[in-house]
Amino acid sequence: MTTDPTTEPLRFAYWVPNVSGGLVTSTIEQRTDWSFAYNRKLARLAERAGFDYALSQVRYTASYGAEFQHESTSFSLALLLATERLKLIAAVHPGLWHPGVLAKWVATADHLSGGRVAVNIVSGWFADEFRQLGEPWLEHDERYRRTAEFITALKRIWTEDTANLAGDFYRIRDFSLKPKPLSWPGRPHPEIFQGGNSTAARRNGGQLSDWYFSNGKDFDGVREQLTELRQNADAVGRTNGPRFGLNGFVIVRDTEREAKEQLREIIAKAHVEAVEGFGSAVKQAGQSTGDKKGMWADSSFEDLVQYNDGFRTRLIGTAEQVAERIVAYRKAGVDLILTGFLHYHEEVEQFGKQVLPIVRELEMQAGLDRAAVPDPAEGLTEPDLVLSVAG
Repeated sequence: MTTDPTTEPLRFAYWVPNVSGGLVTSTIEQRTDWSFAYNRKLARLAERAGFDYALSQVRYTASYGAEFQHESTSFSLALLLATERLKLIAAVHPGLWHPGVLAKWVATADHLSGGRVAVNIVSGWFADEFRQLGEPWLEHDERYRRTAEFITALKRIWTEDTANLAGDFYRIRDFSLKPKPLSWPGRPHPEIFQGGNSTAARRNGGQLSDWYFSNGKDFDGVREQLTELRQNADAVGRTNGPRFGLNGFVIVRDTEREAKEQLREIIAKAHVEAVEGFGSAVKQAGQSTGDKKGMWADSSFEDLVQYNDGFRTRLIGTAEQVAERIVAYRKAGVDLILTGFLHYHEEVEQFGKQVLPIVRELEMQAGLDRAAVPDPAEGLTEPDLVLSVAG
């Protein structure tokens, strides 16, 4: 089961709609649902369609259009047991979880699912979730220092006979976890995902995480983040990561005009109060960094209608256009596309039938070793590639 990240095909994931409100903060119709029955069917559809991962969201309190939410780890385990191949990434917060407790949960879930569980370590952007639960809200870089210790603790507990850590946030003394999670060559422990955009997030990603999740970006944004991630990995002598996941909201229609009109309608029907409330919370988090490089620091109102900047990736058009742009991101260094949809059941199935076959064909034509393939965006400016909302 050893894999080479420079030659394996692009992976696909989807946001699990385990919170109410859908993936866009808009009054437009979204044929989606946060119930388990809906999500069980979706997971099975996605598995058959060719998706590799699903990411369960984490919210702890009603906010910004997400009035109801299912807890991410228990929901992920239920979906794992309802599927056969799909990997589930459960989002968790340091500060609300202890790494030893999470390590134990993951080990059990890993055995129950045959090695298909992963975690997404969320440093936190929503202060009220901590304050309402009586937990301290740390400053931005302190949250990421805590995350670094959290990830270090997980790795040690999963891979060492007795784990020890004398940190500023966690003290672990001769802790022995049995059984350990499953492991095999290329996968010494369950995969650790971590997102962000700030300098601190990129440092953690480059030095510690198996995967780095980015909000929606254009080609220049992807290149800039990849360069810094590789520099951070090189600084600690790391040669095996991290792999790069990119968020993108997908709108595939029969014509480019129809797809762009769908995007215009989503934004025109935005829930203004909810978008502005969310924007106020996340911009405070993003701009609290010293270099103003945090997530959402430069997001516009239109960007925030899809709350992880998914429109910026511009996976909007016909099946052929979307597939071509996805492969361009692959050649630029992206290893995984994290997708969201307006109407999940129908559009996940459509994506598997219409877009994925074209992606795989284009990958075969180009060759999968991205070191040997010229960057398809080289020499092009982003306006040549962007499907303009106004166009």
